[in-house]
Amino acid sequence: MNAFAEPLILYAVLFFRFLSGPVMPDAPFEFSAGAEAARVILHTGPALALVWYLLLRAKSLREWGVARPGKSDAIPAAISLAAISLVGIAVTLAAGHFGGLPEAPRMLPPTEAVPWAVLAVSVFAGAYLEESFFRFYLLSKLPEAGLGTHRAVLVSTVLFAICHAYAGPWGIANAAISGAVLSYVFLRFRSLHGVSVAHGIYNVVVIALGAA
Repeated sequence: MNAFAEPLILYAVLFFRFLSGPVMPDAPFEFSAGAEAARVILHTGPALALVWYLLLRAKSLREWGVARPGKSDAIPAAISLAAISLVGIAVTLAAGHFGGLPEAPRMLPPTEAVPWAVLAVSVFAGAYLEESFFRFYLLSKLPEAGLGTHRAVLVSTVLFAICHAYAGPWGIANAAISGAVLSYVFLRFRSLHGVSVAHGIYNVVVIALGAA
């Protein structure tokens, strides 16, 4: 049981703001560069540092089987981006066809260069945090604790989907399927940077398309 305590406590600490059910506006809302910068400095950055501290305290990157960024990340990044983009399109089409379920709150993209730069930093930092925890940390720690690879993927996927509860039922479905895809890409290539970059690019594109 002790082997599972750290992941669960870390999940609650890092993602409690999602679990506590934040109140999101029903109508599209404006992007705030100041608030986003504060979130990166006060939450995303320290959270990412904590995850990496716990991982590197136990083993080096080489021992975990994860390499530094390089050309080898290009293929898993391309596969991940293509796969989660197809998942996003399929979920969007399904939502439009079936309807009847509430849509996710939509943030309006920035209109100037500096806010876009802040948003890009925030999005990629958030993607690295989520991939570092849900893919690298959980998919490395849970199998070591005896859970097994496929069960670790299931736990990672469920927790990842719960974190996207603010996006509504279709957002949860999108996160669940995409989370499973990213998990298996990570396990196949051990490319944290590939799945993180793909995750970040996808989120930026989704935000940009919110202007349409």
